[in-house]
Amino acid sequence: MLAISQLTKDDVIIVHQLAKTIWPEAFKDILKPDQIAYMLDWMYDVNTLTEQAQTGHLFYMITLDGIPKGFIGLEPNFPDVGTLRIHKLYVKESDHGKGLGKALLEKALEIGRELDVATINLNVNRFNKAVDFYTSQGFKIIKEETINIGKGYYMEDFVMVKEV
Repeated sequence: MLAISQLTKDDVIIVHQLAKTIWPEAFKDILKPDQIAYMLDWMYDVNTLTEQAQTGHLFYMITLDGIPKGFIGLEPNFPDVGTLRIHKLYVKESDHGKGLGKALLEKALEIGRELDVATINLNVNRFNKAVDFYTSQGFKIIKEETINIGKGYYMEDFVMVKEV
């Protein structure tokens, strides 16, 4: 059985643990291992996730038969009022194709409607196969960004948007 539950600041360790499992597999063909490690430390540190949860970020975990399989992280009104930002959406590679990512996106749309936002936006690595997934779910590429994240690393992203 598929279930999605909201995580509290005390539960963000689950996001941290899932990211440590999912990220190396998700980015193995796109990023070098040292950049993956750097980004995991930067974005998925438990203290960082806790601070985000305390300042309005919303985290949800998806489980299949009670086993954690992925997560989504959302930020209302980012970058502008009336938008919902998907900062994180990951499902274990072994569970791709089972509708889990789509279920998490549906949760984001549900929250977007509850918050009365006009659009949902996200950044996705330009070389990530997830671009095709987001496109199939109605997201449109509106621009490219190259973001310097320090230590000589860059995020080469598409910015994608979907109307709620």
